[in-house]
Amino acid sequence: MRGFVDKWDELINWEQRAESEGRFFIDVLKARGKHAVLDVATGTGFHSVQLSKAGFNVFSADGSAEMLAKAFQNGMRHDVVLKTIHADWRWLNKDVHGKFDAIICLGNSFTHLFDEADRRRALAEFYAALKHDGILIIDQRNYDSILDDGFSSKHRYYYCGDQVVAEPVHVDDGLARFEYSFPDGSKHNLNMFPLRRKYMRGLLEEAGFRKIHTYGDFQDEGEEPNPDFFVHIAEKIYE
Repeated sequence: MRGFVDKWDELINWEQRAESEGRFFIDVLKARGKHAVLDVATGTGFHSVQLSKAGFNVFSADGSAEMLAKAFQNGMRHDVVLKTIHADWRWLNKDVHGKFDAIICLGNSFTHLFDEADRRRALAEFYAALKHDGILIIDQRNYDSILDDGFSSKHRYYYCGDQVVAEPVHVDDGLARFEYSFPDGSKHNLNMFPLRRKYMRGLLEEAGFRKIHTYGDFQDEGEEPNPDFFVHIAEKIYE
């Protein structure tokens, strides 16, 4: 894991990612008047740092202590002191205290859960950690397209490191194994569960979220015919 943690920022490329996302998440949160944000998939800290710099009160959780250590270092480099919490999503509220205006689960992180019971439990924990009018922002790769039509990525968003090649080496209804090839010749594999968009939205509804809006590559649904990624914004109450 250590080798991959060290390479993760090479994979993400912070500058290009910031450019491709623009102010999407900042604007979504500000438009809804949200301030206290729990980043449950902190990774190496990209979104925690961006949102902290934009003035949000951010708490940064991750299941990997190594990722959190790297995130804290990255925060210091950007003059941000991250409030890090080592937590398992399935028992989130045991380690994370208080209620939040928003929870973000980004970077295709939710697809690392392979057991449906774990997915449901994690979403229930997210729901419980939100204030009564809180929102969950969760993203995922467009696995429908990969499963139905085969893989193609425009690489416009997310994993923007020009030198890094990410492609699936195995895909079926229960597993998407991606191989990441780095400039030094090293390769790392990541196993993910290929969440279909409709299934993910169903899980959110069954967890109690009342209003779910899905974006494709940061565009309103339908504007981008075959997006690389979906972003779901799920609200606890109807406005």
